[in-house]
Amino acid sequence: MTVKTAGQLGDIGENIGQSAEIICVGTELLLGDILNSNAQYLAQQLAQLGIAHHYQTVVGDNPLRLKRAVAIACDRARLLIFTGGLGPTPDDLTTETLAEFFDAPLTERPEVLADIQRKYAQRGRMMSPSNRKQALLPKGADVLPNPTGSAPGLLWQPRPGLVLMTFPGVPSEMKVMWHNTAVPYLQAEGWVKSVIHSRTLRFWGVSESTLAETVAPLLAQTNPTVAPYAGQGEVRLRISARAESTAEATDLIAPVEAQIRQITGLDCYGNDDDTLATVVGAALAAQGQTLAVAESCTGGGLGEKITAVSGSSAYFLGGILAYSNPVKAKLLGVSEDDLASFGAVSDPVAQQMATGVRSHLGSDWGLSITGIAGPGGGSDDKPVGLVYIGLAGPDGSIRSFRHQFGAERGRQWVRHLSSGSALDHLRRALAAQTT
Repeated sequence: MTVKTAGQLGDIGENIGQSAEIICVGTELLLGDILNSNAQYLAQQLAQLGIAHHYQTVVGDNPLRLKRAVAIACDRARLLIFTGGLGPTPDDLTTETLAEFFDAPLTERPEVLADIQRKYAQRGRMMSPSNRKQALLPKGADVLPNPTGSAPGLLWQPRPGLVLMTFPGVPSEMKVMWHNTAVPYLQAEGWVKSVIHSRTLRFWGVSESTLAETVAPLLAQTNPTVAPYAGQGEVRLRISARAESTAEATDLIAPVEAQIRQITGLDCYGNDDDTLATVVGAALAAQGQTLAVAESCTGGGLGEKITAVSGSSAYFLGGILAYSNPVKAKLLGVSEDDLASFGAVSDPVAQQMATGVRSHLGSDWGLSITGIAGPGGGSDDKPVGLVYIGLAGPDGSIRSFRHQFGAERGRQWVRHLSSGSALDHLRRALAAQTT
């Protein structure tokens, strides 16, 4: 086998056209101290705009290494998008390094300096001398405004056919700047010739392999495409369509989404930004019903997921964190005999916890979790990862569900799956009421 050198590979040639490269600057990214969510976000945005994106680079706070990264990127992309390194501290070197690379002098922009001073005054703070550095921009570069932060970005064409955009590393600032200025610029300059629009369907209670087999014929089509992804206990199917407009792409996606929903039924709990908690909350609100929870091994995690949803006070009455057996017996009315005979992690206890919290808090639904999150506490009969979920309904029904979650991913993983599965059981019960 002949191995080609980098130079030989370069001779093959690459049609870079109007392609983009993302360059993230920050030693903290290389050290793993900060998750590089900016690269993920920008990649998704470029895909939605239909802009080719073949490379991503992460480089530390080092001028020489950053220049090398820029030199390489200039040979394989026409749109270079930088995040990070725009602050006032000495290690914020992106702007001055780009100016040096393209041999452009830095000049202080009075309007930028005035904007920084105004923002500090609004916060009741004095601008430190180091912040003045953020008003220095390369000659010929346009300002990419930052409405929410002090560090402006650049919108610059340092040479024909090459566009540079720089953004702060703060995700919230970067996202506003991207939508307010970058996207309109790219649209006006002809970068956006088609759009890729996606719809993500979310599933709980089904494995990635099973779901892929269920919708296998749809995975082979080309426009829209359907791709499965697994993560954090759920499975997702992303339907992506390329078209001249978002409206046209949406029309292409609609029949495929309808077909998937028909095939998968209740396994599909929502789409895009939905969570189990938002879907359950919406169903409770729509049916005018309330919920109370009793938790043991999840330690309040179920209540946290529910109350993370704005407006949850309309349907969530509260919960009881019953970690010890005496608390289960005293506050929830769990039988001490059953605790002794079956143990805290059992069907009877899960059911009594659900009925007890429903009764004591006066809710329509009672939802309970009891289990062994680990890493200790397991036995041959009741291994780590064993969880029982209890559900008491407004019609007097009492159910429990046994789960054996894999313990190899640790305690928090078992707790996360327990909370998610509890919400999923309630979701399915709520859906059954309306059919």
